[in-house]
Amino acid sequence: PSRRAFPPSSRLPQGRGNLAAMLSLTYIARQSDGLLLVASMDSSASGLEQYKSQAKQLVKQLDNRTSSKCSIETGDCIFHYIVEAGICYLTLAEKSYPKALAFLYLQELKDEFETSLQQEFQDGWMDEVATTGKMYRFIRFDKNIQRKRREFADPSTSSNVRRMHEDLQQVQSIMRQNINDVLDRGNKLDDVANVSRSLATESKKYKWGARKLSLAAMWRQYMPLAVVGGVALVLLVVLWFR
Repeated sequence: PSRRAFPPSSRLPQGRGNLAAMLSLTYIARQSDGLLLVASMDSSASGLEQYKSQAKQLVKQLDNRTSSKCSIETGDCIFHYIVEAGICYLTLAEKSYPKALAFLYLQELKDEFETSLQQEFQDGWMDEVATTGKMYRFIRFDKNIQRKRREFADPSTSSNVRRMHEDLQQVQSIMRQNINDVLDRGNKLDDVANVSRSLATESKKYKWGARKLSLAAMWRQYMPLAVVGGVALVLLVVLWFR
C-alpha cells in the first residue's frame, strides 16, 4: 500500500505529546457504521479527550475500501488500526512506541475478541455484531483489553522483544497516513472532483491547439520536399516547351 500525506488542516487539533509511550486508548468498533462495541482507556494517561474525539471520527469513516491495516499520525501520537471480519480494532500510542508491537497488540486483541464471541454466540457471533444497536454492547471485554495493555506496556520486555522479532517483516508495508488526510477525506474528494472537471474543460480547450501543433510539425517536416518537387516540376515544364 502507498503512503499518502496532505497539508495540515487548521480545523483539527494536534496531539500535545503528554501521553505515556504506551497504548493509552483502544476502541473496537463495527466497520459498517463506526458503532463502538468496546472502549478502553488507560486511566493514568492525560490529555485523551481530543484523541477520543478523533478516534470516534475515524471509525465512523471506515468503509469497504478502507485499508485493512493503517497507521495515522496525529501530532506526537499515532493511531494504529486493523480491520477484520467487519470489525475495527484501533489503538493510540506515542510515535516512540514500536509500530510492529502495536499491531501485534491489536492482532492478539482481535483473536481474543473473536474467541470470546464464538464461545458466547457460537456460529452466530458475526450476526450478533452486525445487528446490535447498543453502543458498548461488549464492554465486558474491557478487562481483557486492560490485561493485554499491561502485557504490551513496556516494549523492552523479553516477551515483547521476541514478539517484534517474529513479526517484523509483516509490518513493513502497512499504510501510513496523516490524521488530516483521513478526517478531511470528504473535502479532499470534493477537491479531486473539482480538479477533474477543470482538467476536462482545459483538455477540450487545448485539444485543437495540440492538433494545430501536430499539423505545423508535419508541414515543417515535408515542406522541403514539396519545394524541391515544385522546382523540379517547373524545370521539366520549361524544358519540355523549349
